[in-house]
Amino acid sequence: MTTPDTTDAAPAGSGLLAGKTVLVTGVITDASIGFHIAKHCQLHGAQVILTAFGRPSLVKAIAKRLPERPPVIELDVQSADDLAALEGRVREHADGLDGVVHSIGFAPPSCLGQDFLEAPWQDVSVALEVSAYSYASLARAVRPLLRPGASILGLDFDPRFSMPFYNWMSVAKNALEAVNRYVARELGPEGVRSNLIAAGPVKTLAAKAIAGDALGPGGELDQMQDEWAARAPLGWDVDDPTAVATTAVALLSDLMAATTGTVIYADGGAGTVAFAGRED
Repeated sequence: MTTPDTTDAAPAGSGLLAGKTVLVTGVITDASIGFHIAKHCQLHGAQVILTAFGRPSLVKAIAKRLPERPPVIELDVQSADDLAALEGRVREHADGLDGVVHSIGFAPPSCLGQDFLEAPWQDVSVALEVSAYSYASLARAVRPLLRPGASILGLDFDPRFSMPFYNWMSVAKNALEAVNRYVARELGPEGVRSNLIAAGPVKTLAAKAIAGDALGPGGELDQMQDEWAARAPLGWDVDDPTAVATTAVALLSDLMAATTGTVIYADGGAGTVAFAGRED
């Protein structure tokens, strides 16, 4: 699947997101899906604010690679103090928000790639808090900033099937889908939408962390990515996050003003095709 990329920013005052301010979380490297969403938001005319967890200097360095250098504010979604301070930190750069991108997920090693039944609750609870509950806590923290017509979106990975090595992260993604529906219900009367993008596999730092020993030539991650590309009617390029980023732009724009509480698939169509059977 080859997705056209945009090389130049929209002229001032134009673009699908012209006049909008978007908060993007989860940027760690320039391979992060969050980075590419931030890039395409800027290319479509938005002002972008990034958040950083733990290493703001790293995110500030990565931010220089965007078309325009955005401000970076600190946010640890497990910190009640950071969540309480988020409104004030955003207001140092903008009066309000028209979009929020939740690109956050984490699970301890015991929850990934090992015996599913052996993961201890203390590790599973971390995976659920960071990968699912944080969507609600972020929505609550930014609520005073959201303008009518604002859009919150999160990143999903099709959790309908059990998948090798994904284990409790898949459970967390199922929880995330439920949280999304409730956030949409709560914020809908305020004119705020909430949706998820179920992306196909993209080679990111997070993917490497999830895969663990499954990563590498011939590993389970390679096999899954190869099969995904073969299964997807439109094909799929694990090295190209553009299709995910442009889907995010559409959801953040006014074009999908009546879409909320749902999951939009940006996976080349692989989620609609059954896995091929294997012969020994």
